[in-house]
Amino acid sequence: MKLKLALVQMDTRLGVMNANLEKHLDFIKQARGADLIIFPELSLTGYILQDLVPTVVARPTADDPTFKPLLQASKNTDLLVGFVEGDGRHRYFNSAAYLSKGEVVHVHRKVYLPTYGMFDEGRFWAWGDSVRAFDTRFGRAGVLICEDFWHASNPYLLWMDGADLFYFISVSPSRGLTARENFESAAWVEHVGQAYASLFTSFVAQTNRVGYEDGINFWGGATAYDPNGNLIAKGPYHEESLTIAELDLDELRRTRKRLPLLRDERTALVQRELNRILQERGRAF
Repeated sequence: MKLKLALVQMDTRLGVMNANLEKHLDFIKQARGADLIIFPELSLTGYILQDLVPTVVARPTADDPTFKPLLQASKNTDLLVGFVEGDGRHRYFNSAAYLSKGEVVHVHRKVYLPTYGMFDEGRFWAWGDSVRAFDTRFGRAGVLICEDFWHASNPYLLWMDGADLFYFISVSPSRGLTARENFESAAWVEHVGQAYASLFTSFVAQTNRVGYEDGINFWGGATAYDPNGNLIAKGPYHEESLTIAELDLDELRRTRKRLPLLRDERTALVQRELNRILQERGRAF
């Protein structure tokens, strides 16, 4: 079975939801024939929202003016979009919604909110409190948002929950030049994506936004890796792009036959040792 992914790296306008929605719909038209289109973190709103957060809330329902056309579009092609979600008690989440056949299949709320260096997410967002895989028509999948996939526990939890398809979306800024004239932030994301694909013998696809926002540049560079850690597709840096990646899902069977890491994983041992660590050193965590 083949899965045709379209990885979008787009320049989102800060707080201008109508324009961002139109850009989503345009990319969806461009990606006709794809099975799943993946957009970056907060693709519908922009990233450095700060006090704008309450003004750009969307609800992943059929009567929401932002999600109504997206749900309609998902009848033909599955979509993964980033948005600002609010709950009934006026808490706001950095969220991602997976849409398919006109329905909301899954919503992930960002679990780890970086509040250090140039990042200030903890001031404006509430944190998510679950990491769960979900079923799609292409297999079981998991979604993580940016800082979420710096923490190895998150993809591990998705792996144990049955995910074979890992979708990572981000708004990663350009930071630190490397010897090969690339940014350290880009190299780090690429290393992590390849490592997770290899360690979890799973497919990993990642996309990141481009452009400038409040003087900060974002590097793009979408990637997709197979369960052996081989690069399937790679998008350009620093420009809007639609990168197509074709995943041969039979590669899961072939790789795990050769390398049965999932079969041999000792989850009861992990649970027992984590319980011990928490009991002995819980105050430190």
